[in-house]
Amino acid sequence: MKLSFEIAKRYLFGKKSTNAINIISAICVLGITVGTAALIIILSVFNGFEGLIKSYLNNFNPDIKVTIAEGKHFQIEDDQLAQIKSIDGILHVSKVIEEVALFEFNENQKAGIIKGVDDEYSKVTQIDSSLRTGKFIADTEKIKYAVFGSGMANDLNLNTLDRLTPVTVYVPRRKKKSMLDKDFKLANVYPSGSFSDKNENDYTYVLASHDMVSKLLDRKNLVSALEIKADSDKTKTVINDINNILGEGYDIKDRLMQDETHLKIMNIEKWMSVLLVSLILMLLAFNMIGSIWMIVLDKKKDISILKSMGFTSSGIKNIFLAEGVLISTIGLVIGCLISLIFYFLQKHFGIIGIPDGFVVDAYPIELRLTDFLLAALIVLSIGIVASFPPALSASKISNYIHND
Repeated sequence: MKLSFEIAKRYLFGKKSTNAINIISAICVLGITVGTAALIIILSVFNGFEGLIKSYLNNFNPDIKVTIAEGKHFQIEDDQLAQIKSIDGILHVSKVIEEVALFEFNENQKAGIIKGVDDEYSKVTQIDSSLRTGKFIADTEKIKYAVFGSGMANDLNLNTLDRLTPVTVYVPRRKKKSMLDKDFKLANVYPSGSFSDKNENDYTYVLASHDMVSKLLDRKNLVSALEIKADSDKTKTVINDINNILGEGYDIKDRLMQDETHLKIMNIEKWMSVLLVSLILMLLAFNMIGSIWMIVLDKKKDISILKSMGFTSSGIKNIFLAEGVLISTIGLVIGCLISLIFYFLQKHFGIIGIPDGFVVDAYPIELRLTDFLLAALIVLSIGIVASFPPALSASKISNYIHND
């Protein structure tokens, strides 16, 4: 096999009867180079966006979230809650309740979600690090406070430092006690601050105390979810233990599963892009077939001589399979180098920016070893498949017979 590679190398770089073969070979290498670089860069950009999404999940999404499979609210018994809190690996448990509501401030209205949280909530999530103004909820007996998402505050034209003007919260009334009852219940809350996670939560959520929200919703002793902070090394075990305590009918999700829709869509886009570039590389493989075939024709006499010297048909075939591997490898190596240069420039200088309004100024990028391995697998596989027809044709060339 080593001899086959040596001969293949000489055929690729050695002098040929016509310059057209060299030009076609160079075009083939260039195509594989561009395709390889594009493949790795696409993968690295999607990796960057995936990492960006995961980084913004840290502040609002808990490590583990327990919700009911059907319906909005459920009752958690005290003994069940005590058992859950005693599970090894669980650090804090917060009871939350939420509902769609209408918020009104100085004739400005905005629909969103009011989320009632208890004292453990700030320990379960990193919401404190997301505060942009003011402070977290600190109700008094007479005054109820709420923390608004920055987008929600902007839409309401709300000054989150204003402690004098309340925001009115409207929610549908569950049961009417008389015909005179209105369709909506309302409560006044005063802004105590604003938070920002730089995602859709900013335009959707308003955080208030659990007691106030449960009373407003007529859902005393009910919760929408249990949000749990857990030891990251024990997440899977903790989920299994919670499932054993609560039984069937509950959805128990870790941090990534809570936002799996975005990640699934991104993965679909990622692999569709990989498939598209792979198809382009397959089209470029026709150049490789033509290039190797012309080398076979150019070296037809040499092949006959090699056969007459004892080279088997399999050995001849291996020469031109090695030819395809060499062309693919050259393009692969150069493509990897180009992608590394692009990664450095984009990471440190942000040469390709993103329009204003996004959370970052330039496309995020993250290289992984698996990206290079996948690119190598695709490129080399295409190279071997593309070189097989001309290699098979070369193996059928007859021996060279010398006539005196």
